[in-house]
Amino acid sequence: MWNVVAPEVVLKNTVTDADGDASTLSFEVWTTDASGNAKARVSIDSTNQYGVGVSKPVASGATASFAVAYGKLTPGVTYTFHTSGFDGSLYETTWSPWAKFRINPYVTFPAPQASSTIDPVAQTEQEIFRSAPGGNLARTGAGKQNCSPADAQGRTLCISFSPPAKSAIKRAAAPSADVNDILPWCFNKTYGHDYMNRTDACLRDLGSANLIFASTDPADPPLGIASFNLEQRIKAYPNKAASGSDFAEFDQQLFVTPTHIDAALLGVNLAWNVGTVCKACDVSNVQWKTYRGNANDDGRWSSGEEGEEATQIANVQTKWLGTGKETIGLNWSLSGQVDVSDLKVTADLGSSGTAPNRELAVRCDDYLKPSTPGCVLPFFTPSYAVDTNLYPAAGAYYWLMQHKMPGFPGTGDAPLHYLGPDTTVMTSTTPPRPWTSSDSRNVVCPTAGANKWTAHASDAALGAQSCDEFAMGSTHESGGFPGGPNKVTSGDQCSQLFSDKSGSGFGVFADTRKATAGPTWKEKCGRAAIPLAQNTGAFHELPAPSWRMLDNDPFYVSNPGFEHCTNANTTCAWKKIG
Repeated sequence: MWNVVAPEVVLKNTVTDADGDASTLSFEVWTTDASGNAKARVSIDSTNQYGVGVSKPVASGATASFAVAYGKLTPGVTYTFHTSGFDGSLYETTWSPWAKFRINPYVTFPAPQASSTIDPVAQTEQEIFRSAPGGNLARTGAGKQNCSPADAQGRTLCISFSPPAKSAIKRAAAPSADVNDILPWCFNKTYGHDYMNRTDACLRDLGSANLIFASTDPADPPLGIASFNLEQRIKAYPNKAASGSDFAEFDQQLFVTPTHIDAALLGVNLAWNVGTVCKACDVSNVQWKTYRGNANDDGRWSSGEEGEEATQIANVQTKWLGTGKETIGLNWSLSGQVDVSDLKVTADLGSSGTAPNRELAVRCDDYLKPSTPGCVLPFFTPSYAVDTNLYPAAGAYYWLMQHKMPGFPGTGDAPLHYLGPDTTVMTSTTPPRPWTSSDSRNVVCPTAGANKWTAHASDAALGAQSCDEFAMGSTHESGGFPGGPNKVTSGDQCSQLFSDKSGSGFGVFADTRKATAGPTWKEKCGRAAIPLAQNTGAFHELPAPSWRMLDNDPFYVSNPGFEHCTNANTTCAWKKIG
């Protein structure tokens, strides 16, 4: 049985005349019964009394065809057809064998649901791997040892790093309300791993720092050892609602938990050194706080102070006072002293990362008017989930394009890139102005001129139809974006699709008015007739204000109600989420 993806079915067959005369073919279409046999004839052409389609004359041995107009055949119904030739004087005495076909959409979907639990901008923290950890990653085992010069008595102070003590690995699900943790979600993440989202970084891979006070003679046992578990937090505030400040701000914390301090050391003093590479930053001094209650502390521990309740938290606040945008580099180190000596030793805790990733670098900007300035961690690539419960037609179309377009845009290793307010791409108008999503849309979905887009006919139940382009006009991947990877000169060069009735629901079909054979799927963009409310609603929360998306920032698009389909080679049916 033939699978057809457009209601305007083109019926074809080869005609051969014994005398070599040009001939026409008559096409007769019937519905089928449960056994697949012809049941009732369907009128496909009202210009003759029999309702059959008649081709134009073609040479003997050539293919004759008849295009069935929209509305004559119903998607989801199995039909069968046969043909009979006529050479101008004689009709064939028998019909050709039957051939079955069915109009099936690429994707099916229902009417929009009344409500939905899908949150389009909800994000899940992702594990990251630091490019510049300072050589002291817990998962790699013991790091190198840094030692101070020897004092006059031949003693030295060293720092080494090791995986965290087993006693520190398990915690309660969340910190109690009196714990001064700027990232409560980080509290019980797996030790030895680092995580982040668009505004937060949770670094639980620092491991344990061991201060070793020893003789320079390697044969002598250590004079005293102190061990501390370390964790780090970075929190960027994307707007005033998050920070309470009119300035762009981000905060940092270092959690230091003593696990053992030898009595011979008397006490230990630690200093967290925070470096900031920034042109317009106001950085506070490091302030130590108690684990509970947020009282001031001093970064000193005496022998016998051990365990979670002895934790101190080092805090640093950074305010960005600049204009435009700035990516801020960070670096950290830890210095230690013991009470029984003036020796001091410092060890590298790494940096915000090496180019091109710079995974822990903070970016602050003031572009998103009227929002106050804010900061984010732009290394994290957010994902936008189309609410396929509320906007199933739009989600069906986007899912299809993602799986059919070259490169699978918006998925896997091919994120889309946002057209931001700071773009340097300008229009050719006088005077020039920054390129916008409307400019891209006008290329793919023009509303006037010779290439003006018009909606394909469709069932009234879908309501008003509008032109929806993919990739969206708000991305560098749009077919209308100048110099973009998918640039076209006209939306006619895109895959042409439309939504329509299909059985008891709806589906996405090929629009064959421009490309009579339908999409080749080599096209660089998509253009579809989608219900207006779904077209305008599907991406109305993109980008989330907390993402602070600027030009060329990557992001992904998911379509939850269709993600269960593994490919687009067969019809994908919508599934409700939640």
